[in-house]
Order: sequence, then structure tokens, then C-alpha cells
Amino acid sequence: MADYDHNEKVGLRELIAFRIGEQEFCVDIISVREIRGFAAATPLPHAPNFVVGVINLRGTVLPIVDLAARLGFRPTEPTARSVVIVVRVDRQMVGLLVDAVSDILTVSDDLLQATPDIASELARTFVRGVMAFEGRMISMIAVDSVLPPSEMAA
Repeated sequence: MADYDHNEKVGLRELIAFRIGEQEFCVDIISVREIRGFAAATPLPHAPNFVVGVINLRGTVLPIVDLAARLGFRPTEPTARSVVIVVRVDRQMVGLLVDAVSDILTVSDDLLQATPDIASELARTFVRGVMAFEGRMISMIAVDSVLPPSEMAA
């Protein structure tokens, strides 16, 4: 327990780092509920192109979002290494399909820098900030922007 109190005082946060293609991203561990292997999802008619479908997660219908497609990259071709990071967004649980989880990081808040002004407005919507960590550039995803407002209400 002492470590937790110490981390709070110095502004440390834990992040789950993951890969999409050659790029590395992260989300705050506080929003992560679980990490699971990818299982085939049931497609939803008229769903946005970044929604792979839904799966049954212990009796809960869980929408699966292809994070690569949501961020404007080529859609993910799921492999045996693909994982779904289950996150809570407001009161909704959402699965984020990514290529692989790469790390759990403990970083100080001052490492996170604002998304560069040259990034598009859309990029700034999804990326809360960028950090250089151990020679890697890691973008922090704003999980609350992954689903559009109309899907959040559903």
C-alpha cells in the first residue's frame, strides 16, 4: 500500500501499452477492465466501419471497436496475437481490438506532452498526448473519444 500512496504523491500513472501496426499507443490502466484474446464477433447491420461487431462477455453484449480503423489506419487483420482490451467508457464497456499488448508502464505525469499542433483535429480528438519513453514514442489514447456520442447513448 505504501507504494500506491508514494505513486500518487509524485504524479505517477500506470499505462497499458499496445501496438497497432508499427505504432505504439497506451491507455490509462484505470479504465482497463480486462485483456482477452480476440474471438470472432457477430457483425451488426449498419454499424460504423470501425465496429467489428459484438461478443458475449459473461452475459453482457460487448461492442468490439477496431482501434486501427477508428484511428484512420488500415483495418486490423486479426491474428492469434490480436487482443481485445476491455475498457469502461462512462457507463459503457467497449472492447478495443489491437495487434498486441506490449507493456505495462509506470510513468510520471510530466512525460506526457500535448499532441503537436500540426496533428489534425481528428488526431487530437483521439490522442490525449504523446510521450517519449525508453526510446519509444507512445501516443496516449483518450478512451472516452473512441465511440461517437450517438453510440455512447445506445
